[in-house]
Amino acid sequence: MAIFGLCLTASAQQVKFTEYDLDNGLHVILHQDKTAPVVAVSVMYHVGSKDETTHRTGFAHFFEHLLFEGSDNMKRGEFMKIVSSNGGQNNANTNQDRTFYYEMFPSNQLELGLWLESERMLHPKIDEVGVKTQNEVVKEEKRMRIDNAPYAKFAEYIFQDLFKGTPYEWTTIGSMADLDAAKLPEFLAFFKKFYAPNNAVLTIAGDIDVEKTRALVKTYFSEVPKGEPVIKKTYTLPVIAKEIIDTAYDANIQIPAIMTAYRVPGMKSRDSKVLEMISSVLSGGGSSRLNKKLVDEKKTALQVAAFNYTLEDQGAYIALALPNNNTPLNDLLKDIDAEILNLQTNLISDNEFRKLQNQFENSFVSANSRMLGVAENLADGYTFHNKNTNEINEELNVIKSITKEEIRDIAKKYLNKDQRVVLYYLPKKQ
Repeated sequence: MAIFGLCLTASAQQVKFTEYDLDNGLHVILHQDKTAPVVAVSVMYHVGSKDETTHRTGFAHFFEHLLFEGSDNMKRGEFMKIVSSNGGQNNANTNQDRTFYYEMFPSNQLELGLWLESERMLHPKIDEVGVKTQNEVVKEEKRMRIDNAPYAKFAEYIFQDLFKGTPYEWTTIGSMADLDAAKLPEFLAFFKKFYAPNNAVLTIAGDIDVEKTRALVKTYFSEVPKGEPVIKKTYTLPVIAKEIIDTAYDANIQIPAIMTAYRVPGMKSRDSKVLEMISSVLSGGGSSRLNKKLVDEKKTALQVAAFNYTLEDQGAYIALALPNNNTPLNDLLKDIDAEILNLQTNLISDNEFRKLQNQFENSFVSANSRMLGVAENLADGYTFHNKNTNEINEELNVIKSITKEEIRDIAKKYLNKDQRVVLYYLPKKQ
């Protein structure tokens, strides 16, 4: 067990927490905050689309839906009704690396939240009826959010080139054909392998009594059987030795886009934090370099963005622009490249550097001002940073230690033309 405290700055208090393991391997993190009578109950499973296999993609996202079907002690479709009728809210989300379930309740409903998550883990309803029902739900989600949404497929096209031959090359929602072809035993096997307590983190944040909460956690989760150790697959990415140029067509857009993507380190790397700062320099707000140059001054772009798409094992640094006044896409690409070259060659100004530090400190404070944000950040630290839950309190110090020279050197190391994918994202005629 560990308890952390102390104070970082007047505006960024460190997050205190208690953590321990149950005998079945479930890692438990408790954070007490009595400023409001609310509590967040969350479970993060270390499973995402990266853990799927070719021809059986989409399983992790599918389970995000399937595990709301009910349990041996809960009627089908009752999960969300129970939450809302007791003054709560709930949801879940999945990405390439993890699945995150949560409930927000008035603090006097803490025990209900624990019961709901223990039911999901201990004996969920996984049968032919639920699989068929949720299959239709996922198909409709894919139609609405991806197939018929503008620019929604950009990551799919980029990742196919950037991460070819690895589980990162397919999208989180996966293939509907794969889900249609899967049989019930395959879903049961996926659950048994990945949704065990020893592959999960239970985080409770809010108006709680720590000792009483520990007792409740033991009551509801100690009987869940421990699963076999989850051994993550390893893979080797092919080297990108020259620029990859690709074109994609989308019937849902009228304005084309130019996109560039560079393969960069995963979230555990310090370099990943530096790349986040580079993103702020390039497109973080109206006064950022790309916005000022392309949108305000030259008026050649309607919109620009640069961001670090951070994953556990790898990352994709993406820059993009949508043209204004029929500006050629190659002109936008040249201007983006010029700003990146400037970063690689010259140090950012003192004013930009102070702005960066303020932005990241404000972001840190904002992210940890809500109980759900605290719960997720605590779980992230344990899951993705070598079981270092206290990463939530160390992150800002890491950011503050990054220098202007480091920003220049990291831009020079990763953001090079011969290490990237260039995607021309074009309207498709109906």
